[in-house]
Amino acid sequence: MTANPLFQPFEFKGLRLKNRIVMAPMTRSFSPGGVATEEVAAYYRRRAEADVGLIVSEGTGVDRPASLNDKNVPRFHGEKELAAWKRVIDDVHAAGGVMAPQLWHVGAVRTRDPEWTPPGPYDSPSGLSRPDKKFGEGMTEEEVADAIRAFAEAAAAAKALGFDAIELHGAHGYLIDQFFWDGTNVREDAYGGKDLPGRARFAADILRAVRNAVGPDYPVIIRISQWKQQDYAVKLAANPKELEAWLGTLVDAGADILHCSQRRFWEPEFEGSDLNFAGWAKKLTGVPTITVGSVGLSGEFIAAFAGEGSQPASLDGLLERLERGEFDLVGVGRALLQDPEWVLKVRDGRTSELKSFERSAMATLY
Repeated sequence: MTANPLFQPFEFKGLRLKNRIVMAPMTRSFSPGGVATEEVAAYYRRRAEADVGLIVSEGTGVDRPASLNDKNVPRFHGEKELAAWKRVIDDVHAAGGVMAPQLWHVGAVRTRDPEWTPPGPYDSPSGLSRPDKKFGEGMTEEEVADAIRAFAEAAAAAKALGFDAIELHGAHGYLIDQFFWDGTNVREDAYGGKDLPGRARFAADILRAVRNAVGPDYPVIIRISQWKQQDYAVKLAANPKELEAWLGTLVDAGADILHCSQRRFWEPEFEGSDLNFAGWAKKLTGVPTITVGSVGLSGEFIAAFAGEGSQPASLDGLLERLERGEFDLVGVGRALLQDPEWVLKVRDGRTSELKSFERSAMATLY
């Protein structure tokens, strides 16, 4: 198929994108002490120069003591940290790019470096890292309120710095997602509940606070997933009705775009329909969606990050889905991590120049 569907402009609220390609957020531990470096700025600028439609940054920590589990992942609060992000967005804009920071809190997830611990207690809904696995203590209502504040202040800072949108990380078993999941949220207060919309109150309150901080016309994206790093087979919503109730809560609270993460974008979300996760989300809510999950490469990304190599793969199935309007935007991860010029090569039909992905790509900033 022609790649034309990927190269149609997209406009929504303040977003004006030259194409439908989104650089998916990918954790890169190259920011010593949480401060993004000039090399980090150059990494994003290269993607902007090569016509990525929307760049979503690696996850960045909000202002809670244990929001990150890695001392070399960037933070999105503090004078030095925000000055570094100002350099990043200025470089991206100078290259004609559009960018959103991903605002992140890892929740009850162990640190990557066994010799480093965060400067404060871990946050989680109920003191669980997975079902029945004790990990610290559940957050008090005051701590919940402070986490909501931290996300809103980071969003306001992003707008003030000149970023074009923000994304909340509400997927993959991190803090916001730990509130969604009944396996890790057994609270009995207003942030718990037996139904998914009830457990979505934490995310909804964050979205409302973010919306108040950035105003009605600033684009707010939230990344969501059914699967968790703790359990790949989990489904928060077992059917379309449950999915509609969950996502409707988020949209009503202020989410503009739903970034729907799957391990393999081509897999149907529910029996009886070929629609994937992003397809169902768009059908049920009517808001724009981003599909993501092993786009442009063979194999799926979890196995790839564990060491399995991946080869360039056909985009025909993706293009067919995009052309018929199943979703609006396409998140590309490993392919863009390995090759900043991936977009240009796809646009120009230079498929023989597309690169395979090797785990060694994680060791440097191309």
